[in-house]
Amino acid sequence: MRERRGLGAFGAVYRAFGVQGGGPVALKLALHFLDERYAREGELLSRIRHPSVPRLVDQGSWRQLGDFPHPYLVMEWVEGVSLYEWARVQCPTSRQVLHALASLAGALAATHAAGCVHRDVKGDNVLVRTEDGQVFLTDFGSGHFVGAATLTSPPFPPGTPPYRSPEAWRSMRLPLPPSATAYAPGPADDVFALGMTAYRLVTGDYPPTPAPMDAESRIWSPEGPGPQPLRAVNVRCCAELSELVSRMLSILPEARGSARELAQALEHAARKAGPQADVPLFDKKETQPEDTEAVLRDVVPRAPERLKQSWLVAACLGGAVALGARWLLSAHPTEEAEPRQVSASDDAKDGGSVAVGDSALTAPVPLVREPFAWSIIAVEPPPRAPLPGQARPDAKGRCPGRGHVPINGGCWEKLNRDEKDCDEDYNYYVYKGECYAPAMPKPRPSTSGPAESTENKAP
Repeated sequence: MRERRGLGAFGAVYRAFGVQGGGPVALKLALHFLDERYAREGELLSRIRHPSVPRLVDQGSWRQLGDFPHPYLVMEWVEGVSLYEWARVQCPTSRQVLHALASLAGALAATHAAGCVHRDVKGDNVLVRTEDGQVFLTDFGSGHFVGAATLTSPPFPPGTPPYRSPEAWRSMRLPLPPSATAYAPGPADDVFALGMTAYRLVTGDYPPTPAPMDAESRIWSPEGPGPQPLRAVNVRCCAELSELVSRMLSILPEARGSARELAQALEHAARKAGPQADVPLFDKKETQPEDTEAVLRDVVPRAPERLKQSWLVAACLGGAVALGARWLLSAHPTEEAEPRQVSASDDAKDGGSVAVGDSALTAPVPLVREPFAWSIIAVEPPPRAPLPGQARPDAKGRCPGRGHVPINGGCWEKLNRDEKDCDEDYNYYVYKGECYAPAMPKPRPSTSGPAESTENKAP
């Protein structure tokens, strides 16, 4: 059984079932050929063992007949809502928030102990399970680990602007020198992002960000005061929570403490805090929508009927991925696809997104129609950078294939078809009134005999 639950620039997420029974799993399928991010995310998840990190079940690649392989990941399914949606509906107390942050800090501690960094900690990448309130740190697609290949262009690696640390912003120099390298986030950056997550969770807004374009960014200078404490913005916040979030948002990275230290401090505060910690942080009438039940129905989809197909084949065949033009327009061969920055009042977004979040599982995308697999509607120019696996021009700007033309750093094949017919197949774009398809190198003949067991082919 397959049921699409999320769609982003680099992948689609499905709720699927295994052929031999068992509970549902989350299937994350790459939209681009040979996307290297998936192998790295799978390796990262395989290193982490923590109750607040979804477990990796399987990984491999799937190819449609005559197509290039598309990587996939299979993960533990988490039925729930995003952290900010949970706060809006449940109106938690400081003690409940302390417990949640302690679990997330523990997940980060396990991530850092495995030599990894998450690099995109934020509320929309945290799920709160409906069944028991357990929190999960999700979407490791922007993560990195020691020894992993660098896929990033300067100045920044993946991440969401409001959550970037002061030291990350201070590292940026414009114009970028030719030898510039991307800033390398460390554990302290993840801790800072968790602090920003907590700040928005408790106050409903971000503090002034460290971004130089923010007029109030001076508060993040080495001599600056930092943001206002939580209690100065929300008087219902207990002193313990306010102090620990201020610690996470310390201007100096070394003053924040490790994720492990913070997890212990947060859990201790949750146990020892006084009666103030049991006061709801928000007025329920102000934060909760009139029809909470309707909101939860929209956010937490109902479980579908179980069918007997394999989870991968059922997820992929018969219109497996309903693609839109937007994901191709934002595609980039590097990791970085810098999102637009939005205000905290934009409930639908979390300051932008860099990948298909596993948190997208809680935000089902309605399908207008089920197109043929990999079909899209393409009415805009090709991406500003090549798609993963696409042929590229040489140093003199020439494409290797006969008749191929260089556009936006990639090689494209001009098709003999009208502009209005440019949406009938996959990966087609209209450019200056002509229809183009990405030029892909011919697959090398296999020298290893039968296909690997992790690669599944459609019957």
